[in-house]
Amino acid sequence: MTLLRAAIWLAVAAPLPAQWLNLPSAPADLSAPAPKTSDGKPDLSGLWVVDDRKYFFDIASDLKDDTPYTVLGASIQQQREADIHKDDPVGFCLPMGLPRMYAHFASPFKILQRPDLIAVLSEASIWSTFVQIFLDGRTLAPDASPTYYGYSLGHWEGDTLVVETTGFNGKIWLDTTKGRPASEALHVTQRFHRIDAGHMTLQMTFTDPIMYTRPWTVTLPIRLAVGTELMETVCENERDSRHLVGK
Repeated sequence: MTLLRAAIWLAVAAPLPAQWLNLPSAPADLSAPAPKTSDGKPDLSGLWVVDDRKYFFDIASDLKDDTPYTVLGASIQQQREADIHKDDPVGFCLPMGLPRMYAHFASPFKILQRPDLIAVLSEASIWSTFVQIFLDGRTLAPDASPTYYGYSLGHWEGDTLVVETTGFNGKIWLDTTKGRPASEALHVTQRFHRIDAGHMTLQMTFTDPIMYTRPWTVTLPIRLAVGTELMETVCENERDSRHLVGK
């Protein structure tokens, strides 16, 4: 399978539950109040997915105005779109980073929660990756090695988990068709709010003074994925990236 064909397959793929028997039943009422942990915090645990594919391709599709690019940011975005995103790191078996890990409509992510740490495991198309959100009061070292997913520190504001992520390597794209850029200065503020048993919102504010003139915010609607589980995914077709076309 060529990489381009694989990308098309991933765009229409859906999680399959066939690998497990006797899966726990879903909550009887997905509109019931959000569950709580033993320490009284909202329980974000579960398998979650974004239904609408538009956010993966255009993370800012709900905004009335375009994102506030700097001259450099606009130049990079326009070039990527003109090139039909042929240089997307995804096409080279590299991690997709935030926010595409959350916005991928065909790949659910699982939240595991304890008082001092929240882990997010993701199929994320072809990388089976994870994010750690630390709630134990630590701070990020000024010389931390830059990464695709950054370093995440969290705290609770009422019933909302607020996550501050920094330490990016400047190699990620914020979405796919538009190819919105991000630099090493990127700071993503995420606000996870579980509305009820079956629904959650993820608000993300992007601050990157190199690529954008001001912070901008999007909100993803997320639902509980029932009757399925995460599946292992592996990327091994990077040799076919030369077949991707562009201008």
